[in-house]
Amino acid sequence: MIDRRTLLAGTVASAAMGGSALGQTPTNRGTVQTGPFPLPQGFERFPIWPGKAPGGEHVRVQEVETLRRPDSGPDDGVFAHVTTPTLTLLRPASVGARPNGAAMLLIPGGGYSRVAIGHEGYNVARRLAAAGYACFSLLYRLPGDGWAAGAEAPLQDAQRALRLARALALREHYDANRVGVIGFSAGGHLAAWLTSRAPVESYKAIDAADREPIKAAVAAYIYPVIQMEGPFVHTGSRTQLLGPEPTAERMRTYSLDQDVSAETPPVFLAHAIDDPAVPVENSLAMLAALRARKIPTECHLFETGGHGFGLVAPPAAPAPWPDLFLQFAKRHAI
Repeated sequence: MIDRRTLLAGTVASAAMGGSALGQTPTNRGTVQTGPFPLPQGFERFPIWPGKAPGGEHVRVQEVETLRRPDSGPDDGVFAHVTTPTLTLLRPASVGARPNGAAMLLIPGGGYSRVAIGHEGYNVARRLAAAGYACFSLLYRLPGDGWAAGAEAPLQDAQRALRLARALALREHYDANRVGVIGFSAGGHLAAWLTSRAPVESYKAIDAADREPIKAAVAAYIYPVIQMEGPFVHTGSRTQLLGPEPTAERMRTYSLDQDVSAETPPVFLAHAIDDPAVPVENSLAMLAALRARKIPTECHLFETGGHGFGLVAPPAAPAPWPDLFLQFAKRHAI
């Protein structure tokens, strides 16, 4: 049995070695190269699994990072065909902030076909780190790449990441019981899957971190994909997750407004009414399900903003959501 100290030492060692499957070049902390993209200053990345991710015997894809848009800067990368899931840590001290004793796990979106690690990871991490949170941005595997777990592969990574965030609390000087989860778009589906259902073990325990509970103190679903059935589905996310012709039973199973657990932590929702990609009805359905379970919930619907607004400044997007979320988190002692 591996104790926690051994686990943490191994995690640090893995980060220092850089993770060969990512093609990383060891350099000083915060400047690790991932292909042609430098890791932004102050960030530290490490793999979430010791060795290879589970169930990859028949995976033949090659991980790649590209720009989210042609005019994006180097911090605005997206990953596709993820083979080495990672967490990228930003400490409050890295942005000149005083730690508040809590942490956030960020789950970027990308329609389950890619992961927008810059837009909904690094950018949001900077904002929340400035408020005192240690921030972990999750790069997770995608369900269409041949993993043995299929649709459950992203959930395996999310469960492992939450457990690691809790296991690292002592080293990083925050409370393991004050770890929140924030997900965006398809990452919002994954965040809701992780936090709003009774935990079901999706992989075999491998080390001390897996003794941590799959439990968050607060959750936020930002313009989330929730439903996999009905007229308000984001078809791209459903196709990537469940295939082109899922059964009615399978669609219902992966619709997260179904089977909400009474143990769901307090939930914050934010969505633009004019979202052309993921209809606002996804958040409304989740709001109704949470209220039916009497889960403490707050929902903000913005007149404009479209989809994927992240931290884009107004008038292009509804910028106040981070402040609203921080107030919500503080009310719930996070």
